[in-house]
Parts: sequence; C-alpha cells; structure tokens
Amino acid sequence: MLSRRVRTASRYIVGLDVGTTKICVVVGELIREGISIISISTTPSSGLKKGVVVDIDSTVNSIKKAISDAEKQSGIVIGEVYVGIAGSHIKSFVSSGSAVVRGKEVTNEDVLRAIESASAVDVPLDREIIQIIPTNFFLDGQGGIKDPVGMSGYKLSVNVFIITGAVTSIQNLVKCCQKAGLEVKDIILQSLASADASLTPQEREAGIALIDIGGGTTDIAIFKDNWLRHAAVYGIGGNHFTNDLSIGLKLPFQEAEKIKISNGYILPALGREDMEVEIIPIDGHSRKIPQKYISEILLPRSEELLELIKNEIEIVNKGGISICGAVLTGGASLLYDFDRLAETILSLPVRIGYPKSVVRPFKLQSLKFSKGGSYFLNELKEDFNNPMYTTGIGLVIYGAASSIEGGLIEQDSFTEIVNKIALWFKNIFKKIGGQSV
Repeated sequence: MLSRRVRTASRYIVGLDVGTTKICVVVGELIREGISIISISTTPSSGLKKGVVVDIDSTVNSIKKAISDAEKQSGIVIGEVYVGIAGSHIKSFVSSGSAVVRGKEVTNEDVLRAIESASAVDVPLDREIIQIIPTNFFLDGQGGIKDPVGMSGYKLSVNVFIITGAVTSIQNLVKCCQKAGLEVKDIILQSLASADASLTPQEREAGIALIDIGGGTTDIAIFKDNWLRHAAVYGIGGNHFTNDLSIGLKLPFQEAEKIKISNGYILPALGREDMEVEIIPIDGHSRKIPQKYISEILLPRSEELLELIKNEIEIVNKGGISICGAVLTGGASLLYDFDRLAETILSLPVRIGYPKSVVRPFKLQSLKFSKGGSYFLNELKEDFNNPMYTTGIGLVIYGAASSIEGGLIEQDSFTEIVNKIALWFKNIFKKIGGQSV
C-alpha cells in the first residue's frame, strides 16, 4: 500500500490534463531550488469529445488509471490536483473598472477593489467564470503599469481578461475528478498552463501567439507586454487529422493514428517522391501506398486550422497589438512540416514549444496570484521534454505559483488579500444554482 511521505502536503503539486485522447498526470515537487518534475504518467482517454466530458463513467475510469500510475511512479498518494480545461465552449472578453486610492500609496486592497469593479459583469446563467486576469493597470490615466502597489496616485483603473465556460461542462469535469477521489484545487485554461511551461518572459513581452494543438481542440493565447491579450479555442485537433486519414485511406482509426505519427508528413519534399508506406486496411491485408497520398490528405486540414489561427492573430493586430512570432505545442504540433507550413501561412517565425527550464516570475497573474518570487523549473528528464506534456507541466507551475505554504513563497499580509479574492471568486457566482468551482 502506498503511504504519503512525511512532508508537508504543499510540497507536491499535481497537474491533471484531461484531454480528448489522453489523460496526463504530472507530479512536481517543490524543493529549495525550485520545481522538480518527478513523474509523468499518461493513459488513453475515453469519455471526452472535443475537450468536453460526454461519458462520466468512462472519464472517471481513465482518470483513476492515470492517477494510479502516477502514484506508483512518484510514491505518494494524490488527493489534490490542478486541472486544465479546454473546449469550444470557452469564451473570453475584456472588462474594465476602477477604484479610488484610499491612502497616499496604492495598496493590495486598492488593487482588489479595482479588480472587483472590473469583474462586476453580467454573466449568463449557463456560463461560469473560470479565470479573471488583469491585463493593464492605469494610475491617474497613466497606463502600462504592471504592479501599481506602492505607487502614488488618486484613481486606480484596470483592464481584466475574463474567461468563461459552460456551467455544465465545468461541473461535469469537476464531478469526474471528485468521483475519482480527487479534490480540484483550481481549474486553469489549458493554453495558459501551456504558456507557463513553454514561453520565455522575453517572448511574452515582445508579443507571441501560443498555439496548443491537442487531440480534440486547438487553444490559442496571445501575449504582449507580458499580459494576456487574446484567447480562443477551436474544436479542431489531432484527432481530426487522424480521422481524415482513416476516411481517406479506409483505415481503422488506430491504424490511421499510427500512420500519422510515423509518416504524417504534411508537405511534399525532395527525396520522398518515390517513398511508399505500408498500411493495414480494415480487411487486414497489408499493402503499400505512395507517401504523397498521406500529405495530400493532411495538407488541407492543416491549412484550414492555420487559417483560423491567422484570423485570431489578425483580430489582435487590428487592435493595435503586434506580435513577433508563434509557438506550437501539444502532441499534434509534432506533425512533420507543420511548423514550416505555419511560418508560411502566418508570416511569422515559428518554433515548437518544448517545456523549458527557465526562471518564471509570478506576480499579479490572475485572481489567485502570489506576491513576487519566481520558480526555477529544474532540467527535465529526456522522456519528459515533449510538447505533449506541456499543459501538465504548466499546471504544476501554476499550482506552485498559487501555493502560499511550504516556505518557498513568502507569507505576509498579501496572503489575506489572496484569501479574500478566492472567497469572493467562489461566492459571487452562486446565482447559477449549481456547484461553484
């Protein structure tokens, strides 16, 4: 039987990436030097479609299997998790609010009141707020302020980015975790978690589009001046590429998935004109086909997805925000030549977003933020350094930033503000009549 190590519970942070094709559990340990990823386990996912739970029992069983594997690998009992959420039901919008500074200098209480003012918006009864993220502070009309605490002024204003999801989708995800014996510490948009694990501070400052291509959805998050400026989710992912191959080549889905992984070249290239690929159709008799057939099937879907992404980037550009590149992450980002095609269609430099061992500062990132400090993500094992694990690792990083115990984040009067925000965040939307997240 597994037994919890004799250490504080806050020393371990667990990220649970509940995806359409896989369940990924990442266990991180908070050590003096920073965050150490000690185990990553994955198991095939069933019960989800395009990032949304459609079969609770199947999803619960998949989560239990992944958690069990993670416990065996890490040697701890897992009871709390940070969960990523995606799906085409995710929507976002910008709001603004302000507060009069009550003293000579801006305090944490002033920041809280300004954020509360910006967050006092009408949300339809069938939707719930997932995250509220400050995107710009103004003090007496002067914008571009990232941390106003301690500055002198009379009126503090803030723009916030509000991310919402369908109430039923959120509740079903939480219910699956609870049925698997887990407490959900927080729910985080998957693209934001992936950004924490794969983007550098320089990229966030200069302007970058994070494109997380999962099995059922593609999540887009655009950053500029270290603030989130735009987010979108499309119901297209790696499964759609596999399904196209399955239909076009008349293959079972699992066989099409194998072909996609081993020979999923999107662009025709010199040296592959005469290349043949062995396939096993439904009749069970293997045969060989020209590799170009695979490219001809994958290319239209790739162009479709990239055109959608290009439209999102153009929306941001029209708002006066320019970006200097794009980062592709998620398992489907490893399709051969996809990054090259993305550079052509997006007209931007593109790289693959592997989890990075970087110092990541945390300050005023969301309604559950910590004061100052930074974490160092220790060098990852070779097996862990894969874009398909970026979201799970990002969830651990987010959980570490949210932690106010364990001695790694200084405890001070700011803790009281964080607790007040968390309580307000949970209570303000009880009007929905369902379970609050």
